[in-house]
Amino acid sequence: MLAVIAITLPAFFCNQPLQKEVEQHSSAWKNVYDTSIHYVGMEKCRACHEPVYQDFIKTGMGKSWDIATREKSSADFSPHHALVYDYKLDYYYKPYWQDDKLQIMEYRLEGKDTVHKLVQQIDYIVGSGQHTNSHIYNSNGYLHQAPITFYTQKGKWDMAPGFENGASSRFSRMIQMECMSCHNGLLEFVEGSRNKYLTVKNGIDCERCHGPGSLHVQQKMAGNIVDTSKGPDYTIVNPARLSTELQNNVCQRCHLQGIAVLNDNKTFFDFRPGMKLSEVMNVFMPEYEGGKDKMIMASHVERMKKSDCFVNSGKMSCITCHNPHVSVKFTPKQQYINACNSCHGSAEQPSCTEDMVVRQSKNNDCITCHMPKNGSIDIPHVAVTDHYIRKEPMSEKEVGEISSFLGLQCFNNNNVDAITKARGFMEFYERYNSDDNMLLDSAQYYLDKEQQRESKEKQNRDYIRLSFLRNDFPKLLSYAKDVQPNAMNDAWTAYRIGEAYYQSNDISKAVSWYNRAADIEPYTLDFQSKYGLGLLAQKNTDAAKRVFNYILSENRNYTLAHSNLGYIYMQEGATTMAFDHLMKANNLDPDNKQVLINLAVLSHNTGDDGKAQKYLERILKKHPDDKQAKAMLLDLMQQ
Repeated sequence: MLAVIAITLPAFFCNQPLQKEVEQHSSAWKNVYDTSIHYVGMEKCRACHEPVYQDFIKTGMGKSWDIATREKSSADFSPHHALVYDYKLDYYYKPYWQDDKLQIMEYRLEGKDTVHKLVQQIDYIVGSGQHTNSHIYNSNGYLHQAPITFYTQKGKWDMAPGFENGASSRFSRMIQMECMSCHNGLLEFVEGSRNKYLTVKNGIDCERCHGPGSLHVQQKMAGNIVDTSKGPDYTIVNPARLSTELQNNVCQRCHLQGIAVLNDNKTFFDFRPGMKLSEVMNVFMPEYEGGKDKMIMASHVERMKKSDCFVNSGKMSCITCHNPHVSVKFTPKQQYINACNSCHGSAEQPSCTEDMVVRQSKNNDCITCHMPKNGSIDIPHVAVTDHYIRKEPMSEKEVGEISSFLGLQCFNNNNVDAITKARGFMEFYERYNSDDNMLLDSAQYYLDKEQQRESKEKQNRDYIRLSFLRNDFPKLLSYAKDVQPNAMNDAWTAYRIGEAYYQSNDISKAVSWYNRAADIEPYTLDFQSKYGLGLLAQKNTDAAKRVFNYILSENRNYTLAHSNLGYIYMQEGATTMAFDHLMKANNLDPDNKQVLINLAVLSHNTGDDGKAQKYLERILKKHPDDKQAKAMLLDLMQQ
């Protein structure tokens, strides 16, 4: 008989652990720290500011997110263009409209036969269309990204950023708070989840830059009008009246894309204009020897802060050059040139010394020479203005290949404490460079440096995370030995302790900790899946079944819940139910080895060895050296 192979494991993603308290500042602007002042939405602002509204909705921010309609989409859907092939994973993707609903079809061919087909309706388009349109779907409030993007500058469809070269997560990439907070207005997030939302806005709105507006609206409705030509209206932030530093903090909330480490008990929506960004988070960027031309698309502030113009002027902010209410597409080039001349056209800073013939050939355009367009390392097929302002082109030593990693630099805080630096290194390791153990050594250095100043509870969480990343489960458990599950309020730490017990074959304790993680974040379905898996390992089948059914009640497309329910029903002899769940899992993930093996087992047990053979051959096509599938196929052929 073929052996029954069962249980599937979920994938886990990086997180932000707790951090020490950060001093809160004060502000003359009343809507910065007063939490009783709430957000009112852009339509309220529009009632009094219609001309500004009409300009703003044409900007990249105003068009950053919207419902998937033909009007919103910038893509080319002609048959010649609307097809993408993921040559690494062997999937085709075809976007198309059906009854004014955007669909993305994933399929696989063997010869002329379609052997896999999955169609997903798209609910939202993210991106203004100036560079890209990416595509989001909603399943009961859980938001995920589709695997293809339209790149408007090149006029082509291709794999979405981060999905290239075999890294595609297909339709399972979660759209978490960090992403949403820079592509949208304030939304209703379901606490205890990673990517579930009750409501979603349609683009960045006024209050993302001006702060919550309820007090301002209340005062205006009461007839309390302030003549802003004579002084500020302190009921709502006007970024133009902030200090240069605080102006840049507003912009760098989203235009300083890097490794963001949240402070204690903060979320990505806790920043309000008028704050220092460091009150909510610290954003790190990796620094390298060479490769100075390499840039992240949304790293405008980082690049600007490297410029002599910024370093030496002491007064340069994003709105020195940009009017946030007006699209860059409609901004006259002369506005940017005037910004340059405001410093360099003075007697102290004579204007351009370049040969007049060269200047005339460039139409006296400072930007073309000193801020050339550059490709980004994170978004393919785009060219954006490089905000690293330079007098001369980069030397050969500065450009080209990166030769060595120098460390992490925080670009919104010059006095980052050691424990935050440690978390930055761990975050960088988890997200981008998990084969570089030197990053973990750096994290260890900073944790040890801070140890004397941290409480045991907080410090242990960081050491637990570090030990988890090193797969050093005995050390992890030594930090957790005095902690009880009900005393833990951080879901990721609970999960990591549970995983350490699981890997140490202490299933009972593992289940207690998985349960705690799922209790803290009941809508983080990966935690629920781990808890169900632990129950299954304890042979507590009924409880496991309830957990997996709960997961599917939340998200019917959760592959691992279908897979594990299929296994349970197979064990119980409920063949129809087993086939139903396993086939759904197979349709969602046709290359899932454990699903294919269980389908082979089930087919064999029901007398269909032909199907069993095909399932095993599909495994061997992807993994020709798989010993388990080979042995099972040999066993099948000998019967």
